[in-house]
Formats: sequence, C-alpha cells, structure tokens
Amino acid sequence: MTPKPADFLFHNAFVLTMDQAMHQYEQGAVAVAGDTLLAVGPEPEVRAAWQAAQEVDCKGKVLMPGLVNAHTHVPMTLMRGLADDLRLDVWLQGYIWPVEREFVSPDFVRLGTLLACAELIRSGVTCFADMYFFEEDVARATREAGLRAVCGQTVLKFPSPDAPAFEDSLAAARDFIQRWKGHALIEPAVAPHAPYTCTPEILRQSAALAAEFDVPLHIHIAETALEVENMRRENGMPVVPYIKKQGLFDAKVLAAHCVHIDEGEMRTLVHARAGVAHNPSSNLKLASGFAQVQRMLDTGLNVGIGTDGTASNNDLDMFEEVRLAAFLAKTVSNDPTALPAPQALAMATRLGARALHLGNLTGTLEPGKRADLILVDIHSLHNSPHFRRNGDNVYSQIVYAGHATDVTDVMVNGKWLMQDRQLLTLDEAALLQAAQDYARRIDLFLVAREQSVFSKLIALGGSSEEESFEVQVKVKLDDPAPVIAAIEQPDVEILRKKHYHQHDVYFSFDDPSQGRLRFREDENVDEKGEITGVRGRLTLLGLAREGDFGHDVLLSRSRYLAPATNSLRFYREYFKPAAQVQIDKERHRWLVRYKDTEFYVNLDEVRQPPMGIFLEIKSRTWSREDARRKAELVSELITHLGGAIENTVTLDYIEIADKQ
Repeated sequence: MTPKPADFLFHNAFVLTMDQAMHQYEQGAVAVAGDTLLAVGPEPEVRAAWQAAQEVDCKGKVLMPGLVNAHTHVPMTLMRGLADDLRLDVWLQGYIWPVEREFVSPDFVRLGTLLACAELIRSGVTCFADMYFFEEDVARATREAGLRAVCGQTVLKFPSPDAPAFEDSLAAARDFIQRWKGHALIEPAVAPHAPYTCTPEILRQSAALAAEFDVPLHIHIAETALEVENMRRENGMPVVPYIKKQGLFDAKVLAAHCVHIDEGEMRTLVHARAGVAHNPSSNLKLASGFAQVQRMLDTGLNVGIGTDGTASNNDLDMFEEVRLAAFLAKTVSNDPTALPAPQALAMATRLGARALHLGNLTGTLEPGKRADLILVDIHSLHNSPHFRRNGDNVYSQIVYAGHATDVTDVMVNGKWLMQDRQLLTLDEAALLQAAQDYARRIDLFLVAREQSVFSKLIALGGSSEEESFEVQVKVKLDDPAPVIAAIEQPDVEILRKKHYHQHDVYFSFDDPSQGRLRFREDENVDEKGEITGVRGRLTLLGLAREGDFGHDVLLSRSRYLAPATNSLRFYREYFKPAAQVQIDKERHRWLVRYKDTEFYVNLDEVRQPPMGIFLEIKSRTWSREDARRKAELVSELITHLGGAIENTVTLDYIEIADKQ
C-alpha cells in the first residue's frame, strides 16, 4: 500500500495519547496534516501508512497532548508579585482592584496576555481558559501568539475597567461572541465573575446568552468558606443550588475552584455536565481551603487544573500545578494512593479539555483531533534514571520529577509555536521590557496612594462595596403627619419599618478626591422608645454624580462599607481628617413596595445642626437602566406621599450642612 501524504511525521517518540484507555507507545509516531492529527500509534504502522514532507526526530522525548490550563486571568501577569501575603479582601480591594481601575486598558490587556502566552508556551500549555476585562483584546493577542483559548468576557455588578454598568459588559460579551464564534483557535464565552459579585439578573442573562450561542460560561464557584456561609445566610441555600435556581446550568458551565462544595452539589454539577477547574497553588496561597478533588473525580466530574492569575499564584507553570494537585489530594484524604500520577496528568489534558467543553477538539492525541502537542525531554539529570517495569512510570516521571523547562517544542493547530526552546511567534525580550515599564508606573501609583483613606479603610478588614447607582430625593416638610398617613394607605405596601437615633460624623480631607468618610452609629429604638441595640459602620462616599432626572437625582458613587468596631476617637486618630462635621437625626424608616418597585422612605428630623424635617426617598441598584426606571417613579411617589415636588432637595445632609 502506498503511504498517503502528510505534513509532519513525528517519530522516535515515546507517545502518550492520554486518551480514555491511556494508550502509550514507547516507540511511537504521529502523523499530522494541516491542523489535524491523522494517525497515532507504533512507529512501523504509522510509517507504513503515511509519508510526510517534514519528519521530526523526537530523539526519545515524550510526545503528548499539550497541557490545558483550565482557569486563568492572563493579563494579570502584569500584576505578578504586586501584593503578596495579604488577606483576600485586602489583596483584592486594597491593591488589585484599584490598580485595575487605574491601569487596565486594551493596551494593558494585550501586553499582559502576550507575556502570559510566552510563559504558557514555554511550560507546555497549548490551551487555556481565561476570564478578564477587554476579553476581545485577550482573544486577539492569543490568536497572534497561536494558542488555543476559551476567552470569557467578565461581567460584574460593579463598574469595571471596560464597562460602567453590567449591561455594558453583557452587550460587549454578545458582540464578542457573535464575531468570534467558530474561530479556529478562540472559543468566545461569557464570564459572570461569581455569585457574590453578580446579581441574580446578571446570572440569568449570562446563562441565556451562553445558551443562545452554545458557548461556555466561566464562573468562580464556592472559592472560600465565607462565600458559602454568606450564601446560606442570605439565600438559605448553598452556592450550587443557588446558581441552578438562576438557570446557570442551561449553559455549558466551567466552574472555577469549587473548594467548598458537598457531594450533593458535585452530583448536581455532574448532571449539568459542568466542568470544574481546580487551582491548587492559588487556593493554598490565599488560604481558600482544600478542594475534594478525588471525590469530584469519583463522582464523575470532569475536573481540570488551572493556575489562576499570576497575581495569586504567582506563575503559569502547569507542571507545578499538576504535581501539587496530586500531593494535596493525598494529604487531604490521608491516602497516598489518591490521585495517582496518570490521573493527575489526565486532569491537565483530557479532563481539562472536557471541563472547558473542548474535548472534541483537544486534550488527547487521537486521529481527527487538532494537532495540539508538545515534546518533553525526560532525559535530564533531575529525571533520571528511567524504570519501565510498570507502564505508569512515565506518568510518574512527568508528574513528580518533570519541570516546565523540560518542554522543548510546542505545536498548536498544526503550527509550531516553539522549537528547540525557541519561541517563534513572540518577541520575549520586548515583552519583558514593556512589562517592566508598566511595573514602574504601577509602583508610582501605589506609593502615591499608600496612605489614602480608601487603603486605610480596606486594611481594617470586612469591607464591601455598595450598589453603584442610587436614586435619592429629599423634600423639606412642615408637618410629617400627612406623609405617615399616606404611607399607611393600601397602594403602598409596607415591607419593614424601623426607628433609629442616628449619629453621623463626617470626616473630610485636604485632598477632596479622597471623598468623605462617615462614621455612623445607629441606635435601634423599639416601640417603647427604648434603645435595643447599637450598630457602627464606616462608609467611604465618593463624589461623582451620574446625572439628573428632573427633580430626582441619580447618584453614581463609589461607596465602601466596613464595620465600625472601635471608638470615634480611634478613627479620628487613624484617618487624621482635616475637618469633621456631626449630624444627628431621628429617623423613621420604611421599606415599601410601590408599583412593584421597592423604595426606602425615611422621615428624618435633623436635630444637629437644626435643619428641620425631611422626607427622603432612596433606592439603590447595580443596574443603570433600573436606576433610570426608579428615578421616573420617585417624583410620582413624592407627590403621592404629600410632598411638594417644587421643594425637592438634591443634596445629602452633609452637603446641606456645608451650605449653612
């Protein structure tokens, strides 16, 4: 039989197919044509069937599928080592998010992605799953580097570097998916960041978008115990049932972390055909806990391995992750047979590809799949000698003794990205210089803000961000009685009522851009007029307004909350304000539903300084469009409650006090 033509014939190779049967060929060969694997098997058989224009002598190296990095934030290579050994809230809110707000741009994302691609190629990764901002720029840079990727456009309830509101992120994701769907290397996706950073509406819309275009949905799930505890307290259920309730499993889900899920949740993920990305280094470094990986695999889950971003790892070395995954599984289960080397390597190849919903394309060396492959030199000092008594020895060599530097050659989609350790698609020296330029700029930025009010608030711990959009309007009253009577009418549904003595102290600073910090003590008053409890809070208020809507005002503020567990004197000495203003008021608060929309109605008697009685109506939301809709109802509700619309005030109490 005359051999058929091929483009490449790899021979003299130790072939690990990583297929379901874990076939291996110690004297093996692989034939490639275009972007596709034609044949995999013993060298004599492959040579008899195929004749190639280019023959590649593998010199006894291991020829195997490229590694699959199941969870990354690749542009964050530009924040490697930025802030280490910190609590997760301090790390995120005190450093990562401020730097992202200041620096993340298409240029930042492109450079960070190219730098990451160079590192990924050198460590034998041919495919990765990403979640970040400006994801189309991630896709472009990845295509330029020649790697395969699932690129997920991040959606958050917070304003982000590429979107002032989540509606903008969803629109960008739709546009991105429509233009990249069907690309040879890039699988576009939508990436609602996590249940605690997304509203139910965001989760539902993201799932609908992913299902509409049959693309993956990438999300963080149950990464920390606190996340799970908060979910149970606020929604009465664990994280996986909650996202199921939001319809997330209508989409092809890739769930990152899953550190704190139980067996029932694992079974739910299996039934939903979801993939899981295990991130051992990141979970250890951030003290997130130990994922029950062996139990997940036993349940039937497709569990891949990811590095997470380099700001929380701090590298993209998949060899390190595979070894650590195997070690952790043994330690957590107290069983040295848990997650043996062949299974650990399968997580980084076949199972990882399945977790990304790309198992039909990559992850194994099988005829018909894409030519995504690597050569690994197992003849180095640290990987000698070789035992072949047991067929699993070669997997043990790679998992327990192999290094990323053992990778010599990388091919993706039938094209060389690295040969003999030389990168072919990227200028490594130029990338390193450009990255260092960014590092200098970020250093200057952080030095300048190191003692900012925001940084100090975050350092106290327990901080959180409030809804970005607030509809607020006040009306000066002569007599509150008509308002109270109107609230009690049937067309206004009272959901909750409270009475407070409210003591506010506002700190201002020489630099107005720092905003104002409010120290508040709420004294809860019962029906007998007795104080039943006191709660203290710190709130950092920004200065920016989004826009006006007639008599109503839509505020867009950076609002951050933290519990106030110390005295006013402590906070005065800690934050060192330039000035302070005290405002005391008697507040009766109702949470009402008016025309199917919830509002807070406050009846405030401002006693210090004496400013009189005000009717205040508020509502907050993460959605710009929802804020616009609520703003249209506020004037109507003011009139309905007996307020004079011509007397509305569009200032906070501190702003009114400033004008007196």
